[in-house]
Amino acid sequence: MRQQNHRGLHRPPREHTHGSLWSSVRFRVAVIVPVFVLAASATAFSLFSGASNAAPTAAPAPAADPNPDCSLVVPANPLSATGLATPYQLFATDPKGGKCDEANTAQSAFVEATILNPATGALSVYRPLVLNQGAEPAAPQVVPTLPANAVVGIWFGFNGGNLTLRSHRNSLHNGNCTNGAHNSIFGQFAFCNAQTFFTAANAAIAQGKIKIPALAKGKDGLPCMTTRDYGLIDQDQSDNVITSYLVRPNGRLAQNNAANAARLRDATTLVNGSDNLLLDGFVDPALGCKPWTVPDLTNPGQQVSSLALNELFAAANQQAPIALVPANDPMALLNDKQNLVKASLYRSGVDQPAMTGTRTDVPTPTTYCSNLLTVGAKRIQQDRNFFVKAPSPDPGAANSLYTFLASRWSGSLTNLACGDVIKVGNPVKLVTDKAGVVVNAFFRTVCPAVVAPATDAATANADSAAAVQAVAKPNKY
Repeated sequence: MRQQNHRGLHRPPREHTHGSLWSSVRFRVAVIVPVFVLAASATAFSLFSGASNAAPTAAPAPAADPNPDCSLVVPANPLSATGLATPYQLFATDPKGGKCDEANTAQSAFVEATILNPATGALSVYRPLVLNQGAEPAAPQVVPTLPANAVVGIWFGFNGGNLTLRSHRNSLHNGNCTNGAHNSIFGQFAFCNAQTFFTAANAAIAQGKIKIPALAKGKDGLPCMTTRDYGLIDQDQSDNVITSYLVRPNGRLAQNNAANAARLRDATTLVNGSDNLLLDGFVDPALGCKPWTVPDLTNPGQQVSSLALNELFAAANQQAPIALVPANDPMALLNDKQNLVKASLYRSGVDQPAMTGTRTDVPTPTTYCSNLLTVGAKRIQQDRNFFVKAPSPDPGAANSLYTFLASRWSGSLTNLACGDVIKVGNPVKLVTDKAGVVVNAFFRTVCPAVVAPATDAATANADSAAAVQAVAKPNKY
């Protein structure tokens, strides 16, 4: 994928790197506050950029660029309770490019399962662990109890470039796993049994067994965002997951739950820079919105969201114009060219209609770029007064949620080649400080910002202060 990092110094070719952390810009992150707190407190997370200033107790990334191509062994019978509780194993796809280390925030892979009880429509989430090949977990695994005839869908996220799924005892076949088209993987994204899960979930919705929450309005008076809102999406929307892991100073990992956090007091938390975490952990709290959550089988007693929940929620609630994976999505390209088959395969993993070329409700690259340019830019600017006070997902790249979203939006226009598609230049000017951190953004077409209530500033400052305190105190929650 053609990429641009936050300092604009390097843009790997598309076929070398299909995706990146936080999608349109490459960020390496480690989080202190456990993600399972999100549902209960909706507090912001403090993220770190770059190997040199990563969380001090996390394994540091090497000075040289880490190997972006890693493989992940899928356990036998991955859709069963035993398979879910068996750690996935990470290793270098080509050892000549260097090793792959799950504790390295530029190479971390993540697994997320959403489970449906077809009899009742009850949903739950489980987060399988990823370890380096041959490693042992830092704490015992939670073995989930699945309902009878459970329908399990599994999704993957990756902080590197290309994640290749590898079979163990025919696990890819048994799990109905999809890594991409023939000889052309998606990149960071993959899934197992997603199509079957969404078919069953949509049937349960039609039968009234699943009640999807309505889309509320935020503090800005506008509809809360979804993963299909042009104000949120980027060039490879709907990719990556919300799963997080605990990592000890020695690099050993464990599932992120209350019991392990209490047991492993020196651990920090790895996260997957994803559209889903960006929405649930940053945008929603900034606007006073809440994600749809269900019981977390990894952390009993807690409620969490997931990629699958976000997509079902978006399918039910997002109003036009609706953003769906376009043919020019870099992870849907085949040999650097648009391919409807691969794009449709990607869409099948996120509950979106196939791209046949005949549907009038499916955005073309032209309409996708046009809506990103107009609708997306407008929403970011309208919510500037909320976003500028909210913590940045990566303070080493941007100093607020507003500058982060503006930078990410700018990179998406570039990576989608929108300048070629709709013949326009990039209409945003990013202002950086001496360290290369984006500190302001100016759009060519100015849209008035919604006035934020006076109390928001104090709340945002308190959230930022809490995030700073979390840096100094691992596992503060």
